[in-house]
Amino acid sequence: MSLTVPRTGERPFTLDDLVQLIAARATATADASYTRTLLDAGVPRIAKKFGEEAVETVIAAMGGNKAEVTAEAADVLYHLLVLLQGSGVALQDVVAELGRRTRQSGLDEKASRRA
Repeated sequence: MSLTVPRTGERPFTLDDLVQLIAARATATADASYTRTLLDAGVPRIAKKFGEEAVETVIAAMGGNKAEVTAEAADVLYHLLVLLQGSGVALQDVVAELGRRTRQSGLDEKASRRA
């Protein structure tokens, strides 16, 4: 994915980098990797953690503190990508679905889900 974050003196960090990091940490031992601990706990636990982080992001956004929103959003993205890894869903598949949806308005897309 082309979303990048500049790092001083290095190439920008991307969501693809995070996907690769999660995949690498998935092969580590649980005592060395929080990611491995989450994956070992299973999709329901990962989903719960993702939900907790999403709620914390909403609370931060309601408070209007940009630094808190940024930190919580980073947690949401990380936990979403771990959830995708645990569910066997590739980020590229999610991006492809987003691309498919952009071919129509958001209102039309939502209406098509109800049909």
